[in-house]
Amino acid sequence: MYHHHHHHFWGLFSVPHAEWESISEEKEDLVLFGLARLAVLAAIPAIAFLIGITLIGWSLSGSEFHQIPVAKAVPMALAFYVLITVFTLMMAYFTFSMERAFGTETSFGRCLVFVSYTATPMYMAGLVGFVPIVWLAMLVLMAAVGYSLYLLYIGIPIYMKIPDGKGYVVSTSIISAGLCLLVVFNVGTVIIWSVVYA
Repeated sequence: MYHHHHHHFWGLFSVPHAEWESISEEKEDLVLFGLARLAVLAAIPAIAFLIGITLIGWSLSGSEFHQIPVAKAVPMALAFYVLITVFTLMMAYFTFSMERAFGTETSFGRCLVFVSYTATPMYMAGLVGFVPIVWLAMLVLMAAVGYSLYLLYIGIPIYMKIPDGKGYVVSTSIISAGLCLLVVFNVGTVIIWSVVYA
């Protein structure tokens, strides 16, 4: 089971269409699997960030670094972890409601797995947290967001088995919701940062 899913991860980087088809075929109860997978994936950016800001320190430009004491960094990383998890769950729920409106079969578990697959480039981009230079992190995140949106866009119609005409509507609205949530996510990050850092 694990190997099979692990294989999907690399498949998404090479043959997204075929991969979405095979992910879509999986019928077992996916809620627990989806939550477990999310718990692990969301930890990647949080842990990278924690190690980065305590060992190296954060920097705007990459010239001078400001280290953050562990006592402050831990609550920050935890809040960050919660933020990422909530963000993914909200996206999954929104996708689920769209699937109920337009798709043929619905399951929150499948939507959760779908969203966490789609967001995988963003979780992986979190590894940049090891080198917490703000402009670099932004750049990497932007690239990851772009790739995630691409995966979402081609994945939605295949995954939800939506008739061609409607796929565009659904993809567009889910992408819009995702972008709105990303803005909220960024604001959340700034709030966490200022509350703990101050």
